[in-house]
Amino acid sequence: MLKHRGFPGRLPGTDFQFTVRRANPKGATAIIRRERYRDRRAADRRADEGFVRALWECFGDQPFERGNLDAGRLSWLIGREVKPAEEPFDPTSYEALLVLDVDVARASFPDVFDDADESDDFDDPEEW
Repeated sequence: MLKHRGFPGRLPGTDFQFTVRRANPKGATAIIRRERYRDRRAADRRADEGFVRALWECFGDQPFERGNLDAGRLSWLIGREVKPAEEPFDPTSYEALLVLDVDVARASFPDVFDDADESDDFDDPEEW
């Protein structure tokens, strides 16, 4: 199992897990699509946003290996913001390749990308 060095282990200040420490000897937990209903707790929505931010900062729009990324957290995003990068996709493989769908992620979590857009703007003389 690939360990993504530099990827946050959890959402800061919470117990929302982003990575796992070691591979499951019985095999990787399957990634399944979970429905996000409008009445989800604000903390759960912040965890999704934090995870998308970490994916964007670490991988951008490039394919990445699932590795030690938490299956539960990926399950909230799979099929929407995170998509398989290869066919056939094995949801129980640590080596499965995924990719962040930037257009869908930008629509779902605009604050993640607004911050990135502002930090890349070097042409604004007022920031000098």
